[in-house]
Amino acid sequence: MGSRIFWALCVGFLCGVFVRSFVPVGWSFVALLALFGSATLVFQFIDREKAQTYTVVAVTLFACAAGIARMHVAVATGDPSLTADLGKNVILGGIILQEPDARDTTTLVTLDVSTLVGANVPVHAGVLVQLPAHARVAYGEHVQVSGTLKLPEAFDTGLGRQFEYPEYLAAQGIQYQLGYAKIDSILGQGGDPIKKFSIRTKELFLQGLDYVLPDPEAALAGGITVGDKRSVGPDLSRDFQRDSLVHMIVLSGYNITVVLNAVARLLAWAPRSLQFGGSIATVVFFICMSGGASSATRAGLMALIAVFARATHRTYLGERVLASASLVMVAWDPWTLCFDPSFQLSALATLGLILFTPTFAGWFSRVPEKLGAREILASTCATQLMVLPLLLYQNGTLSLVALPANLLALLPVPWAMFFSLVAALAGMLFGGIAAMVALPAYALLWYVISVAHLFASLPFAAISIPAFSAWWIFLAYATLLGSFAAFKKKTAG
Repeated sequence: MGSRIFWALCVGFLCGVFVRSFVPVGWSFVALLALFGSATLVFQFIDREKAQTYTVVAVTLFACAAGIARMHVAVATGDPSLTADLGKNVILGGIILQEPDARDTTTLVTLDVSTLVGANVPVHAGVLVQLPAHARVAYGEHVQVSGTLKLPEAFDTGLGRQFEYPEYLAAQGIQYQLGYAKIDSILGQGGDPIKKFSIRTKELFLQGLDYVLPDPEAALAGGITVGDKRSVGPDLSRDFQRDSLVHMIVLSGYNITVVLNAVARLLAWAPRSLQFGGSIATVVFFICMSGGASSATRAGLMALIAVFARATHRTYLGERVLASASLVMVAWDPWTLCFDPSFQLSALATLGLILFTPTFAGWFSRVPEKLGAREILASTCATQLMVLPLLLYQNGTLSLVALPANLLALLPVPWAMFFSLVAALAGMLFGGIAAMVALPAYALLWYVISVAHLFASLPFAAISIPAFSAWWIFLAYATLLGSFAAFKKKTAG
């Protein structure tokens, strides 16, 4: 019964958020669902034989009402004073909420605006500020910037697909953009000390990599170790996308697992409290370094639950942990569910790992376990199968070389992460004269990049799929999960 209540709570809440994300229902509909839930609870006293079923249905209705209410509250209306100045050149003051996103031609800064110069009323809104490349700003600084205020707009991504950019930014608490902006002044320092320490450590780490490794190897090393967002270059990015290797250059559950395993081995001699404390600190540190990226946060939450389960000798059920982490993240920011591609792909990939990996591992029983080949092959098949419908809907790229490319590229990743760490530490301590120490890291990173280039250069490495209706996604996942349930029932029988 407890399991059914748990799933009713999770599914009901997520369905409520999903419905309100696309259908403008309001408080009257929330009240109606709550009324139906209350009526259903009454029925359990009338028909005692079906009391548990009525309870589950009632919990689902109440949770769905809560999900709709949460999303309804989260719908951003903007700030009236800022909305009145759309299209004008304004001067805004506020604090930088995230690590600046430095790109080739621009630096993007998320600003929590508290001041509109010239206005006599307080303002509050999230603004994405577009600064010149190499702008000298940092997380936590109080700044005053000027530029043209505008609303985000959706844009075409090719093959008839449109990216809902306003909703994507809303998931990050951003309602406005400030284009062609410049920094007028830096007024002071603020921000969370732990996050500032994490970001500063990350900057020193990346600086160490730059001392001893050339690009794109240094950029790839930063991506697989600390989730650095800097570009690996348009050509290599395109290769990683054609090979379905993009997950390697973001901080994901795989990267955090590798680090946690290394921490566990390093602290194997220590008291149990220190072991678990070190694991928790590592997870929190990586989440802070990623800037709270949804994929890293989801992986971090699941890792924290795993650490807690290990400490209390409780059973760790992957699908329940994934549901719990998703519920917490969506309750905190309901825009994440439908408008954050990173969260969607991360959650689906993890679900694929949980559901399908054991089955694929059984099918690949003849593949040797040496170097983790069987595990990588099974997990790659599981994740690719689960994310494929959504990937095709989002970008229309069907990689025909994803399986061999992932199998060959992922094999050396744990060692590449370890030697990248060694290289970064050597660079931080000794600068460029420690380049020889970085040779193992360079060789492994060069190998991964070469694999990506090789498979991406093959004829028909990827094909483009025209845009299609979102209804096909539901049909695809219903067919996939239904077929899996039928297969499991057949094998169990």
